Amino acid sequence: MSEIKSVVSKDEINQFFQKAFGDRPMKIPETTLVELDHVVVEMKTDRNMLRPGGFISGPVQMGLADHAAYVAIFTRTGITPMALTSNLNIDFLRPCQGDKVTADARMVKLGKSLAIINVEIKGSNSDKISSQAVVTYALPKRVLPV
Repeated sequence: MSEIKSVVSKDEINQFFQKAFGDRPMKIPETTLVELDHVVVEMKTDRNMLRPGGFISGPVQMGLADHAAYVAIFTRTGITPMALTSNLNIDFLRPCQGDKVTADARMVKLGKSLAIINVEIKGSNSDKISSQAVVTYALPKRVLPV
């Protein structure tokens, strides 16, 4: 029996974000792992993302959690630009530090109109999770789960 795989590749995802957002003055996280219902995205940090003391700011972590959740949906639906964040709850567990921040996102549930994704975030200076988010996305009506 064959294993079910993601309907998109990490290259397709990274190309989509470069095309859609590459002309903007923001960092675009890189998708480094794509499996069905599971993605890992990474972003190098710079001084504009840090709080005093070298801590990666909460807004950066929230943005990365949202981005990773969005990408996790693509593993089932394909590139779906009009999926929209409906809710994001995040718990900051410990300081996030490092020259890179990583988000590991796993689909919890994909329904006809909503997707729920769990995201764990770590800074490159620690093996421990810095923050954990649950993100809900509203899906366009034309998108059906695979």
